[in-house]
Amino acid sequence: MILHFARNTSTLVISRAYTSDALLQYLNLSVAHQCFQLTKQSHAQILTFGFSSNPFLATKLITAYALCGHPTHSELVFSLFQLKNVYIYNSLINGYGKNRAYNEAFNLYIHMRYSNVSPDDFTLPTLAKVSGEIKDLSLGKLIHGMSIKIGFVFDIVVANSLMAMYNKCGKYSEVTNMFDEMPQRNVSSWNVLISGYANSGDYNFDKDLWEIVKSMQVEGVKFDAFTISSLLPFCGRQDDNARRGDYGRELHCYIVRNELDIVSDMNFQLECCLIDMYSRTKDVVLGRRVFDRMKHKNVYVWTAMISGYVQNGDLDEALVLFREMQEKDRIEPNRVSLVSVLPSCSSLVGLIGGKQIHGFSIRKELSHDVSLCNALIDMYAKCGSLDCARQIFEDSSFEKDSISWSSMISGYGLHGKGKEAVLLYDEMLSLGKEPDMITIVGILSACGRSGLIDKGLDIYNTAINVYGIKPTVEICACVVDMLGRAGQLDRALDFIKTMPVESGPSVWGALVSASIMHGNVEMQDLAYKFLIQLEPENPSNYISLSNLYASTRRWDVVAEVRAVMKDKGLRKAPGCSWININGKTHCFCVADKAHPFSNSIYEMLDDLILIMRGPCYSLDLETMT
Repeated sequence: MILHFARNTSTLVISRAYTSDALLQYLNLSVAHQCFQLTKQSHAQILTFGFSSNPFLATKLITAYALCGHPTHSELVFSLFQLKNVYIYNSLINGYGKNRAYNEAFNLYIHMRYSNVSPDDFTLPTLAKVSGEIKDLSLGKLIHGMSIKIGFVFDIVVANSLMAMYNKCGKYSEVTNMFDEMPQRNVSSWNVLISGYANSGDYNFDKDLWEIVKSMQVEGVKFDAFTISSLLPFCGRQDDNARRGDYGRELHCYIVRNELDIVSDMNFQLECCLIDMYSRTKDVVLGRRVFDRMKHKNVYVWTAMISGYVQNGDLDEALVLFREMQEKDRIEPNRVSLVSVLPSCSSLVGLIGGKQIHGFSIRKELSHDVSLCNALIDMYAKCGSLDCARQIFEDSSFEKDSISWSSMISGYGLHGKGKEAVLLYDEMLSLGKEPDMITIVGILSACGRSGLIDKGLDIYNTAINVYGIKPTVEICACVVDMLGRAGQLDRALDFIKTMPVESGPSVWGALVSASIMHGNVEMQDLAYKFLIQLEPENPSNYISLSNLYASTRRWDVVAEVRAVMKDKGLRKAPGCSWININGKTHCFCVADKAHPFSNSIYEMLDDLILIMRGPCYSLDLETMT
C-alpha cells in the first residue's frame, strides 16, 4: 500500500490491496489534516469496496466530515445504518457540537433515547458541554440527573464536564458542590474549579484562590499549562496587593522548571499570558524578555506585546513592533492587533497612520467589527477628524453598542461641540438605548467644556434617579469640573462635601484646575492640600503647590514643600511632546537639546516668541533699555 498525500492537491493513490485497516488509516489521515477532499475520496473507496456497513469505519467517517465542517455529510453516513449503536450516535452528536448545531445535538439525543440506546461516558460529557455552550441550565441539570440515574456521575470526565457546564451557566456553588463530592480528582477537575472561581467575580486572591492552589499542590496534583494560563491573569490585576506580582514570577519559575514553555499547543497561550501579566504589573521589560526568547511567534504573541507597550505608554515602541510583525515575520495583523495599535496612532502617528490602518481593515473585511469601529471612532476624534468619526458611526454595516455612542459623544465633547454631543445623547435615549457610566462621563465632560451647566446637571440627576446609574468618582469629577469651569467654585466645593462617594484625586484635581482658571488662590490651596493627602507620592502636586506659594511670595512655605519632596526622594518627570514629520516621530522633553537640529529649533522658537509678543513688547523693551 502506498499513500501519496499532498496538502495542496489532496490526491490519494491507493494500491489494490484494500482492507478495513487500510481504510481506517486513510480516515485517520483525513481527521488529522481535516481535509474534506481526502475524506470524500476515502468515503468513495469505502462504498466501492463494500465496507459501508462497517460501524467502526462509519463512526470515523462521521467524525471526519464533522471536523471538516460538513455535518450534513455526517448525517448521510448516519442515515445508512438501520441498527445504530451508541458509538455512531456519539459521533454525530459530537459532530453537531463541534459545528455549533446545538439543537440538532439534543434532538439526536432524544431520538437515541426513543431508540432504547443508552448514553455512555462519552455521550453525557458531550451533551454537558453543549448545555454549557448555550448556557441552558435546565438541559444541563437534565444531563446531570441522567448521569446520576445510570451511575456515571462519579466518572471523572463526566463530573468535570458537568462542573464546566455549571461554571458557564454562572452556578459556581454547584461547581464547588460537585468538586467536594468527587471521590477522585485530576488536574482538569482543579482547573474547572479555578476557572469557575475566577468567573464568579467574588474573589479575594490571597485568602481564597491562592488557598485553592495550595490545596491542589498538597494533594500532589501538578499544574498543567491550562492551570497556569487561568492563574496568570489574576497576577496582573492592579490593586493594593503588590504580592500578586510575586505570584506571577513564581508561576513563571514553575513554567521554566517544568519545561511548560517548550513549544506545544498551549505554548502560545502561556507566553501571551506571561507577557500580559508583566505588562499589567508595569514590568514590560520582563514581558519583552519573554517575547524575545520565543523562537516562534504567532499573531497573538505579537499582539500581546504591542498591547503591553500601549498599556505602559511606550507608544513609539508599539508602532515599531507593529511594523516588525509584518516586515520581519510576515505575520498579518488581525482585528485585535489593529484595536491594540490604534491608540498609538491617536498619540504619535496621527491621522495618516490611522487612515492606513482603517484602509487595511477595509481590504481585509474587518471594518464591520464593532470593537474595531469603536477604536476607529475614538482615533479619528482624537486626531481632530470628527467627520470621519461620524461617517464610521453612521455606517449601518456594524451594530452600534454603548461604547460606540459613548465614543462619538466624547469626541464631540473633546472638541467643544457640546450641543452636538447633547443631540446625539438625546437621539440615543430616543432609540431606547440606556446610558452606562462611560456614556454619562462623556456627556458630562462635553457639557462642562461647552458651558451647558443646566443641561449637564439635568443629565446627572436623570442618570442617577431614572436610569439607576451609581455615581462614581469619575462622574462626580465631571460635575465638579463642569461647575468649576463655569466659575461656580463654591457650588463645586459644596457638591464635593455632599458626594455619595468618597472624593478621589480626580475630583480635587478638577477643583484645582478650575481654581487656577479663575484665579482663586484660597480654593486652589485647599484643593492641593487634599490632593497631597490622597497622593503623597505624586511629585506634581508638590511642584504645583510650591509654585502657588511662590506666586504669593511665601518663600518659607516654598522651602518647606521642597524639603518634603527632598526627604521623600520625589522628582517630577519632565514634560514631553511628540511631532510626526514625513513619517518619522520626533520626541522633545523640557530643555531638551538631544535633537541634532536643536540649535536651529531654539532659534526659530525665539523668533516665534517675539512675533507672538508683538510690536508692543519690542517698544516696551526699547523704553526699558
